[in-house]
Amino acid sequence: MSSTGICYLVGAGPGDPGLATLRAKECIERADVIVHDALSSAELLNWRKPGCELIHVGKRAGDHTLPQDEINDLIVEKTKAGKIVVRLKGGDPMIFGRGGEEAAELAEAGVRFEIVPGISSAIGGPAYAGIPVTHREHNTQLTIFTGHEDPTKGYSSIDYTQLAKTPGTKVFLMGMARLREITAKLVEHGAASDTPIALTRWATTGAQKTLTGTLADIADIAERAEFGSPAVAVIGTVVNERKAINWFETRPLFGKRIVVTRTREQAGKLSAELRELGADVIELPTIRIEAPEDKHEFAQMVTHAHEYDWLVFTSPNGVQRFFDAFFAVYEDARSLGNPRIAAIGNGTAAKIREYRIGVDLIPEKFVAEGLIEAFEKQSVENLTMLWVRAAESRDIVGDGLTKLGAIVDECIAYRTVPETEDPTGAKARLAEHGADLITFTSGSTVDHFMALGLEWPEGCVAGSIGPVTSDALRKHGLKPAFEASPHDIPGLVAATVRHFSADR
Repeated sequence: MSSTGICYLVGAGPGDPGLATLRAKECIERADVIVHDALSSAELLNWRKPGCELIHVGKRAGDHTLPQDEINDLIVEKTKAGKIVVRLKGGDPMIFGRGGEEAAELAEAGVRFEIVPGISSAIGGPAYAGIPVTHREHNTQLTIFTGHEDPTKGYSSIDYTQLAKTPGTKVFLMGMARLREITAKLVEHGAASDTPIALTRWATTGAQKTLTGTLADIADIAERAEFGSPAVAVIGTVVNERKAINWFETRPLFGKRIVVTRTREQAGKLSAELRELGADVIELPTIRIEAPEDKHEFAQMVTHAHEYDWLVFTSPNGVQRFFDAFFAVYEDARSLGNPRIAAIGNGTAAKIREYRIGVDLIPEKFVAEGLIEAFEKQSVENLTMLWVRAAESRDIVGDGLTKLGAIVDECIAYRTVPETEDPTGAKARLAEHGADLITFTSGSTVDHFMALGLEWPEGCVAGSIGPVTSDALRKHGLKPAFEASPHDIPGLVAATVRHFSADR
């Protein structure tokens, strides 16, 4: 076998990014090439390293960007070239995911491969719908079958006579297009027509929707609801447990599609908190953070930071860039000396504390004006201050501190530039499905989102983290539906919940 390249056949899980395995994350982070299907949890692609090649091969009912034999050839070719390849598939690659076929091709080609199981929607979907596929009071057997067989066979491998008589819970995947045929065949071959059945679409995501009925009427119910793929079906009396343990679909933001426009690196925290509350999150970063144009000047100022009386941080990005540069020069945190530390808000302060550095001043109002008000209560005349800032920052902090008599040096730690990549297809998803809320965490996220030229979704509102962001929205003719208080991520999440609670 080849000793250089390796292909990981990785299960991405059923949709919720939190259900991906630790091993899956490790493989994605290492990959040189990711060959992926139309994933429900496309955000997993954000774990890739810079320069990783992404290849979308489709693989959804009726939509195959590449035929299976070409996918097989592709992963073999990339692995033989010495690449670390991740073949990323929804759910579990070995449960109706054709992972066995791909593994056989890799084995025949003599290249190394590893199978990384994932949580199948056959199990995860019903669990998020409040349906246990096994339950001591209902069944001692679980049967999983596919509703989508190889159309080239010319016949069905499903033994409906045996299947209809099989006791316990039955779960089928990829069968929405044949739902009426499947349920009718089961009844025809002996299954009770009043047997409970549940269909769960986009399982484990904030877009999840569940329908319940019987084998006799579920096809009509699904047609009236225009209920399509991807969906998982559960047949059996375990469906009745949903009435008591439907836990996911009762969350406060369930059914709300919310767009997060923060940088790709920072989106995770906000997205995770919104998902925890049941939201269907679209991560659409509109900005990214890059190094300052004058890297030498930045490095010089960081090197001499110990000479200042105060270090003033006005964003978490500035904190990270500053300390990354600082510890690239100094091994000991004590080399920072004894300057006092000011942070514009709780988010910035929390980032500073990650480096085990204390914070001496946080204003009551988490804006530049609030920071100046806080310094007015200090004696800062003739004190030296290093203001760590973005190139695009307003001059309010520098001007305000100078007026108070401080000696201020500006340390440009980073630039905010437009995000040009869209590996998860977020723009297309927003255009196709719309949204209930678009969140903005800075004026730059507003400006760069509007520069995308996307049509504002019908019925969608804007949520702002603070007054500067709200002003940016108004300049573009958008009235924020709410403004977070306090002006940080927890405040934005709380304001989002209040908004939709009042809406309900």
